[in-house]
Amino acid sequence: MTRTLLALNGAAMLAALSVNHAVARDDGRFANSPLKGWFDSLKSGRGPCCSDADGLALSDPDWDLQGTHYRVRLDGEWIVVPDDAVITEPNRAGRTMVWPIKGTLGTSIRCFMPGNLS
Repeated sequence: MTRTLLALNGAAMLAALSVNHAVARDDGRFANSPLKGWFDSLKSGRGPCCSDADGLALSDPDWDLQGTHYRVRLDGEWIVVPDDAVITEPNRAGRTMVWPIKGTLGTSIRCFMPGNLS
């Protein structure tokens, strides 16, 4: 019985670690996109966007400008975007994008590229 409990505890710990650790990947589905090179070149003051996180497109209700700071809603939680995570070059994709990194201390924002609020 003790071995079974240890095995279950070990499995639960591995599952918790995998949920809290963002795994970036390029699975090749956008290899022929004319914007692939541009996406690969994007970087903020926190480093290259696509190197550590997968980008997500956001709908208008899931981002806004509060005072002088952007914020995004991910998994039902509003997160203030650090100034050095904002990409200031023109948005060639047109959609608002965020590159979150989920870790044991919560979600941080690697890069954020605003679109047009409608």
